[in-house]
Amino acid sequence: MGLFDVHAHLTHPELAKDVDGVLARARAAGVTSIISNGLNPADNETTLALAERDPLVRPALGFYPVDVVLTEMRAQGVAYPRESEHEATAEEGVAYLEANVERAFAVGEIGLDGYWVPEAFWAKQEEVFKRLVRLAMDADKAIIIHTRKREKRALELLGDLGATRVNWHCFGSKVKLARRIAEAGHYLSIPANARRSESFTRMLQTLPRDRILLETDCPYLGPSPGRTNEPGNVAGTLAYAAELWQEPPERALVQLEENYQRLFGQAP
Repeated sequence: MGLFDVHAHLTHPELAKDVDGVLARARAAGVTSIISNGLNPADNETTLALAERDPLVRPALGFYPVDVVLTEMRAQGVAYPRESEHEATAEEGVAYLEANVERAFAVGEIGLDGYWVPEAFWAKQEEVFKRLVRLAMDADKAIIIHTRKREKRALELLGDLGATRVNWHCFGSKVKLARRIAEAGHYLSIPANARRSESFTRMLQTLPRDRILLETDCPYLGPSPGRTNEPGNVAGTLAYAAELWQEPPERALVQLEENYQRLFGQAP
């Protein structure tokens, strides 16, 4: 059996500076698969290079929902705190994924963002999102979703498009909506801060167990505030799930491993 992390950012500067150590600690914790999610064409290339160097890493190629409209937002003076020298236009980001989707283990993270992105840019964001969902479906790739403040709309669009191989990473809306997502046949991945999150605890307690996956979103959302998160911390989330389910960790892992295999088409 193998532990897994379906949403990590191994190319983030906090982890990239000691990525070999991060991967070694993940292996020591029993992790056998880390899906590292790209944010833009440059980050996707770095992710692919890391995956080629170490088979523990599986590359998800994505286009972060804010990045999709970031050049337009900047042009109109809309503030966004993250600066990057690798910003890409919507056309560049889509073209990259069209050219490289076959190299991806999964497509993500992609989605909708209504937290940083004003409503004036939502139509463009939705247009790109639908193109990328269709691209993933045509290539028979699982989709990893990042959606903030627009979860209902994202679910509507995914339903309209007929997308079923979908994981919602770090779901931040109401647990009632999470249940609707699970009923649609999608998956939801629980991060390493679950013990200190009422929402993620409720999701572990009430969602169908065959719709749950593990993630870290590292270097964010660690089990302890203020500390850099790492993929090895999924072991703690597994232990917490087993406690809530009143099962041995080995039995809980069998369920989670089956979920991973069902979505991604291979064992972790």
